[in-house]
This record gives sequence, structure tokens and C-alpha cells, in this order.
Amino acid sequence: MNARLALEQQITTCKGCPRLRRHCAEVAKEKRAAFRDQHYWGKPIPPFGPNTAKLLVMGLAPGAHGANRTGRVFTGDRSGDWLYRALHRAGFASQPQSTGANDGLVLRKAVISCIVKCAPPQNKPTTMEIKRCTERFASQELRLFQSTRVYVALGGLAWNSLWTLLGQPSPRARFSHGKEVRLHLANPDGPHRYLIGSYHPSQQNTFTGRLTETMFDSIFERARKLLRS
Repeated sequence: MNARLALEQQITTCKGCPRLRRHCAEVAKEKRAAFRDQHYWGKPIPPFGPNTAKLLVMGLAPGAHGANRTGRVFTGDRSGDWLYRALHRAGFASQPQSTGANDGLVLRKAVISCIVKCAPPQNKPTTMEIKRCTERFASQELRLFQSTRVYVALGGLAWNSLWTLLGQPSPRARFSHGKEVRLHLANPDGPHRYLIGSYHPSQQNTFTGRLTETMFDSIFERARKLLRS
């Protein structure tokens, strides 16, 4: 078994956080009325995208009726609608919609993941759940996707986790939308790598206008320019 398949198997069979596993199973059983005839995935969500990705987009956790339903990260909810439209406009996705794991969508030079692999109640994983999932899987992902040159953190918690995982020094740079940091590397002669912060495309941010599509597009346009440099 290759490293990617082994990691995905570890993720989808993980039972390390009983609270999260119970919640995902309950949601998959009860379902939302609009999706009552659909089969819910109901398991932890692996990353989506090629091993050779140059761009890594990191969110916090799957949506209960999005990825927890469809089995693909950021798929089947409004946050995912925003993300894939932006990736498509920037040339990182083959189509602007991601509706299910078998919809034919292909990511180009990009991979998407979440710090926490299970949908948490009220979209709020505990500090221990974040720590446990990060230690088990996120560090493995960064080693697997070693071609990454630009990391986009969707939200402050993803920013903080990536800062630590990428071995950056203290004090940690403060998160803000559009914040860009050139990463300190163990091998300074290697290619430059960058961390960019973005508000998460949650309904709380998009409905209130805190995050607009123009603001979101600017993040991936900047990522594209950095990859071309």
C-alpha cells in the first residue's frame, strides 16, 4: 500500500475522538430533510487533490451536512461552493461546483484538507480534539504533500495549526485576511514557501459581507502569482 492510501485508510477508520465519531454517526442517521434520500458518508474525511500539489488549502473541520454527507472535503455546502468557485477562477479546479465524490471534479496543482477530520458539534472541535487530530494526521499530510510551496489557511485556527506544523518560530505571526508570510525553512537553499491567511468562507462570514468573493479571489490570485515566481 502506498503512503497516500495508507494515510487515507488511517483517517477514515480513526476512532480517536469518541465525541466526534458519535456526532458524525448521529448526523448520518438523522440526516437533514433535504437530503433524507441520500446516503451519508459519516466518517472522517481524507484530503482531496494530487500528491504533487503546489498549493495546500487547509480548513478547520468538515461540515455536518457537507463533507460528512458527500465524503469529499468542502463539498455539498455553501462554504464549499465559495471555495471551489474561487479555485476554478484561479485555475486550480476543473469546474466551479463540487457536488459529490463522483462528479468528475479534478484539482490542478492544489490539495484541500482540514485540521480536524470529523464534523464537530456546532462546528467547534475542542482543543484536545484539534491537538489529537493534528498530531495523528496533519503532520503526515505535510510530509506527503512535500511539493507544496503555498499554504492557504482558512481561518485563525487553521493558521495557528499550520504555523506550528510548519515549524515556524515564536512569536507566531498574527492571523488576518490576506496576511502573507515567507516561511523559515530547514533548507534555506530550497524553493521559497509561503503561508497566506484568509477568512473562512463560512456563512457567518459570507452572509455578513466580512468575506466577499473579490476578497476571496484575491487570495488564490496571490497564490497563483507566488507559484509562478
